[in-house]
Amino acid sequence: QVQLVESGGGLVQAGGSLRLSCAASGRTFSIGAMGWFRQAPGKEREFVSLITWRGGYTSYADSVKGRFTISRDNAKNTMYLQMNSLSPEDTAVYYCAAKSALVLREYDYWGQGTQVTVSS
Repeated sequence: QVQLVESGGGLVQAGGSLRLSCAASGRTFSIGAMGWFRQAPGKEREFVSLITWRGGYTSYADSVKGRFTISRDNAKNTMYLQMNSLSPEDTAVYYCAAKSALVLREYDYWGQGTQVTVSS
């Protein structure tokens, strides 16, 4: 089992920045890739970004390219999401997730989520 705990959410004004963290524990050696997802009120959960645990391959949703940066610190078993130039459209609960391999479609583990609210 892998446990994931997000932190770093909060309230920020449009144009501001936040950094989310996702700390992994448990069988972290089984992690092949981790990702960030978000769900806004009344909307379906959507993909934001992912990173492989080894090699550092990254991918971003078009809506966040150039504004968000994903990274990881393997020594700390922690993944980050640096979010810049935030807009009210970025308001959502942000979830981190982990899976054993990049090629797998489904994620095995999910965090509890952290709220990000961007005011106009």
